Amino acid sequence: MITVAYLLIVFVFRSIIVWRQSGVNPFVFSSTENAHDYLGFIYKMAVLFMAITIVCYSYLPAVYQFLNPIPFLLRDSIQMVGVALLLISFLWTLIAQVQMSDSWRIGIDYDEKTELVVKGIFAISRNPVFLGVVVFYIGIFLILPNTLSFTLVLVMFITVQVQVRLEEVYLLETHGEAYQAYKNSVRRWI
Repeated sequence: MITVAYLLIVFVFRSIIVWRQSGVNPFVFSSTENAHDYLGFIYKMAVLFMAITIVCYSYLPAVYQFLNPIPFLLRDSIQMVGVALLLISFLWTLIAQVQMSDSWRIGIDYDEKTELVVKGIFAISRNPVFLGVVVFYIGIFLILPNTLSFTLVLVMFITVQVQVRLEEVYLLETHGEAYQAYKNSVRRWI
């Protein structure tokens, strides 16, 4: 239930709010063959496989066993850390999205110039939304430790690393010296 709430509030509802406020669809990924849109495909597949993991655990325990649960991580204390990470990720990501306001996008809109956000949580991390997403997947892994959820953490970490670098090139081209100064003063993650 936490996962569904996270996805709905952080991605669906925030997208609707930004679209209504700005008139721009913040979901930018399409289905072309370029690297940026391929990353969007990977994000969608990661959400699908995360949902499969949760459904198998919740409703199909015999099938869940095929995901190779990691027994030594199946401890209440570790699962509580996972739940705490989900909650922290949710709040962190939501705050970052609210602070981005109309500049928030899922992907890179090469045809539009948005405001460069450098205050609030963005004074601590240049990529707080992506950081929140990675922490979210780590939380899911700690709650449901298995080979698929571990693989999803690795896939998301690598995918986010590539996405961030694509965005850095775009932001440098779009905002020039202002972004370079920001990049020099604020760390990529935290």
